[in-house]
Amino acid sequence: MSVIHKLQRGDTLIEVLFAFAVLSLVIIGALTIMNQGTLASQRSLETTLVREEIDGQATTLRFLHDAYVAKFQPNATYAVNTPAYEWATMVSKLSATSSTSFGGVTSCPTPPSGSFILDPVTAKYQGVNTKLAPAKTFAQLVYNSSNVFTESDGVWIEGIKSSDVQTDPNKQNVTYIDFHINACWDAPGNGPPMTIGTIVRLYEPLQ
Repeated sequence: MSVIHKLQRGDTLIEVLFAFAVLSLVIIGALTIMNQGTLASQRSLETTLVREEIDGQATTLRFLHDAYVAKFQPNATYAVNTPAYEWATMVSKLSATSSTSFGGVTSCPTPPSGSFILDPVTAKYQGVNTKLAPAKTFAQLVYNSSNVFTESDGVWIEGIKSSDVQTDPNKQNVTYIDFHINACWDAPGNGPPMTIGTIVRLYEPLQ
């Protein structure tokens, strides 16, 4: 009987604790890898969605500009709520002289004075520093249940006019506007904020 008892001896407490420690390390490592993968997927998804928002702003800018150029006449006035009117109103309110720099930022900056946003659904200019808010999740335009634009979270435009540049052979002034479309929001997990930006350069008709 004593021989049988020796053969049926269980693991010691030290062996059980060692096995538990190894198992815990494996589980923690697996969870860490899974969490990193989830964060990477979330960042990729948010980046894609924000790029779509920026593309929408760029497309709307070009649409308003083309409509304005098609209707342009020196010293003309444009019918209210038309694309040409929206462009002329927007340009008349541009006041920025430099663009926001995101280098080394640890938190998203407040859009500078003169920043604005466009509603791509209605192609409407939303006014200077109105309806601009920090991103609550990722940078996006927010609409209510009736599909009416309410605010822009972490997305804004800065329009910077060029000084007159005499490049035309006839010495006519050629001017352009650089529209800096910016987005900034807190990254999933720890780390600096995520930022995306692009520049759309559009030329003004010759006077």
